[in-house]
Amino acid sequence: MATHSMTSLMKSDIYIDGHWIPTDSRFSVTNPATGETITEVADADETIAERAVEAAHQALPSWRAKTPRERGDLLRKWYQAILSNKQALAELMSAEQGKPIAEAAGEVEYGASFIDWFAGEAERVYGDVLPMTAADKRSWIIKQPIGVCAAITPWNFPNAMITRKVAPALAAGCTMVVKPPQLTPLSALAIAQLASEVGIPDGVLNIVPSTDSKNVGKVLTTHPFIRKFTFTGSTEVGKILTKQCADTVKKVSMELGGNAPFLVFDDADLDLAVEQLIACKFRNAGQTCVSANRVIVQESVVDEFINKLKPAVERLKVGPGDAEDVDFGPLIDQDAITKVQRLVTTAQSDGAKLVTGGKQLTDLGDLYFAATILRDVTPKMDVVQEEIFGPVVAISTFADEEEGVAMANDTDFGLAAYFCAGDVARIFRVSEQLQCGMVGINAGAISHAYNAFGGVKQSGVGREGSKYGLEEYMEAKTVVLGGLA
Repeated sequence: MATHSMTSLMKSDIYIDGHWIPTDSRFSVTNPATGETITEVADADETIAERAVEAAHQALPSWRAKTPRERGDLLRKWYQAILSNKQALAELMSAEQGKPIAEAAGEVEYGASFIDWFAGEAERVYGDVLPMTAADKRSWIIKQPIGVCAAITPWNFPNAMITRKVAPALAAGCTMVVKPPQLTPLSALAIAQLASEVGIPDGVLNIVPSTDSKNVGKVLTTHPFIRKFTFTGSTEVGKILTKQCADTVKKVSMELGGNAPFLVFDDADLDLAVEQLIACKFRNAGQTCVSANRVIVQESVVDEFINKLKPAVERLKVGPGDAEDVDFGPLIDQDAITKVQRLVTTAQSDGAKLVTGGKQLTDLGDLYFAATILRDVTPKMDVVQEEIFGPVVAISTFADEEEGVAMANDTDFGLAAYFCAGDVARIFRVSEQLQCGMVGINAGAISHAYNAFGGVKQSGVGREGSKYGLEEYMEAKTVVLGGLA
């Protein structure tokens, strides 16, 4: 098994049918920590995207014909190759995305865990024997791979957002085309290189980086060979892509925007609540879809909570991803900085009070923003209505449990929700009343390969991870056998 450096894993061409394809048109990938160009990447157009779909279509019959054990064995080899190259992959991810190398290494492990999990799940696809409808008939249900799949993935988790889509697809017997994000394509190309090295057949996995999101996305959502489309990103874009899939009636899974509440009740362990909020809010500089967006604290404990939270937030170290002991790095681009600064500024104009932070850290570079706490935030403020996607804690208050739950549910979104409480009866009540796909109770980290990841309302459809993740890439077929009398 090859052991790579960051440089030897840095691929910059399009990966189709086991081949690296250069193009005359290329785009720059920059390091958000420094603004420096890392490399120039081949830029796929509609024709190349169609070529990738054709390759996946041609590879489908032989991949589908492999036994679940054979597919699982190859996936495990891929898993081991990723772990063996964890440091190189982490350095590459940190360079293109900005997160600290240690956090990037954690993402590599997390992303690889989906490959390992679904390698095992490939052998646990069960059908059903149905009740007899007549003496001369027998009926049963079998599960089969849906076919060629396509994915569009986001920049905030350049490894894990791909593996948790690709792993179940390949385990099920599907082939796949992935359009990685323009801002962070290098991690996708690197893991494709490792897939090739361990023997995953040509055409089973194809990677098409592109700046032409609209037209390449149109190919992936309308091509008749593609039977399943999966997307992680904004609700606005997800709606457009879902509509485009409708004409060919593709199966879709959508992991879309969030506006996660983090409730702190008066019976909570406040030290634990602070610890878990820090873990939830500041991972990846707050640039996660399940990050706590609205921190809603019972008014009787809000002052004590803020007094504990403020020094913990001020201890966080901000800096480039390759620096020592950094807690979070830069935001991804200037648009992200502009948005966070606008939300903080308008919140203060509307009456919120700044507890700490609230400014760019220009001594570090153009894209760094201080860990920030705002209090006295009200539900109508933009910082509550919009997904912050930055290192800002926006604190509102509630009087009693009924009001707290109502405030938490007062959103069009329902991806994740969190709350801290001690009373067991309250824990059961609130967890059942929150309108979301995932709940963290006294826990700010809730993602795992074993867990079903996904949302309700306008946060999407479908689930990733867990046994349910494999179902997204399979079809149930009823078989009826007659003439048995």
